[in-house]
Amino acid sequence: MLFIHRQAAPAHALKMLWLIQCVAMAAMEMSGPFWALHLQSSGQLSASELSWYSALAYAGPMLTAMLCIPWWGKAGDRIGHHWMLLRALAALALTQLALAYCTQPLMIIAIRLLQGAIAGFIAAAQAYGSQLSSREQRGQLMASLQMATALGSVLGPVAGGWLYQSQGFAAVNLSAAALCAGCLLLAGLCLPRSKVVPASASTALQSDSVAAQQTSWWRQGMLPGFLTGILLIQSAKMLPQAYFSLYVTQVMQTTTGFAGLSYGLSAAGLCLCAPLWASYFRQQEDSTILRWMIALCIASAALMAVQSLYLSATIFLVCRFLWGCVLGALLPVFYSLLSIHTPANKQGQALAYGNSAAKAGALLGTAAGALLMAILPLQHLFWAVAVAYLLTALLLALLPRTYPATGSAPA
Repeated sequence: MLFIHRQAAPAHALKMLWLIQCVAMAAMEMSGPFWALHLQSSGQLSASELSWYSALAYAGPMLTAMLCIPWWGKAGDRIGHHWMLLRALAALALTQLALAYCTQPLMIIAIRLLQGAIAGFIAAAQAYGSQLSSREQRGQLMASLQMATALGSVLGPVAGGWLYQSQGFAAVNLSAAALCAGCLLLAGLCLPRSKVVPASASTALQSDSVAAQQTSWWRQGMLPGFLTGILLIQSAKMLPQAYFSLYVTQVMQTTTGFAGLSYGLSAAGLCLCAPLWASYFRQQEDSTILRWMIALCIASAALMAVQSLYLSATIFLVCRFLWGCVLGALLPVFYSLLSIHTPANKQGQALAYGNSAAKAGALLGTAAGALLMAILPLQHLFWAVAVAYLLTALLLALLPRTYPATGSAPA
């Protein structure tokens, strides 16, 4: 089991982790919107090949990450999550550097698949942060890291678009590699190491009842319930991604700038409300939290229904902001529940499974959105998202309402 001496983990360590996650996620998102354009510019692909290669460039890393992240999580539980954090940052830096000099479409896809398999940074950061935090701080930690990811996802494409236009695609990947290398240096020098101690020694720090709860953790079926929640919520979130820009420009007759503003407002709502939700849920019982999750899914369905009516541009933007506020509760809360109810010596494994569930949800939601775009009129697609949230609320209502509290970080 892993144990970090609290005196070796200064208060600024979590702030440093937040900064590293924000910068690393921004670096990885710099190239995100432009893979199809880059593959097209090679001039080596037909129209049908371009569609397949573009899909692999986007979805391939999520698929390999989904399969490999649990292995890295288990390794972190054995040798230390700080080492997994450094390994993931090194993998991101090296693969982005390779992509900067790669022009062959097949090699680009191969490197992207490798990147997904050997990185797993978000799961490593969550597991490492959980070792720095007490049980009561886990909700705030997961909300903070979700904020860092959201902010990076907004800043990265903006910076990447400017670099792509002025310097070319190689400069985008070189800059991303440099940022990840800088994060690696910062994590190596400024973040405290985790110590690995025998499980028997760590068990002595806990009561017999907690140890018994840890032993029965896998048998009580908590993990599948939390993973189901993460998968469902992420699927509903990603469902409109495939057609959102088309809906905004063709159905609403607005500009791409309006689409960008819509994205930005959602991210702003998430960043503003995530810490507030975490603070509120800190003292709530599991059954109360789950009721809130169901209510927020219903609220999301209502917001999607209003967006589909398109009463005015202002109302649409307000709905996007409020939806971001709701998102600030959904995923962070499930990650914090997953961490709180997981024995301390299985944090990496459980949070890795959570990230795999999120990747699976993203793939499922994106694929479902593409399928719906092929069979439904574009103007009706947001109704499908509303239905998806209602189904998510219904399925969440079937999950167990209470769980025994298990491991926490040692005081």
